[in-house]
Amino acid sequence: PWLRRNFVEPYRLTQADAAMRLGVTRVALSNLLNGKSALSPEMAIRFEQAFGVSAKTLLRMQSAHDLAAAQK
Repeated sequence: PWLRRNFVEPYRLTQADAAMRLGVTRVALSNLLNGKSALSPEMAIRFEQAFGVSAKTLLRMQSAHDLAAAQK
């Protein structure tokens, strides 16, 4: 949900438009945005190139999320 709230929605993109901007399939983006898949390094780089957000920052956030989930 964080990526959707901070990148897809503010740019008023549909999932299909965002997927095209990222160069991925709509299904791959949907899985990420709906929490069915984790952010990969490759996808983080795509977000960096498309939206200017640091891939390293995104991956640190993903790692912190994964650690918190594992500790539950």
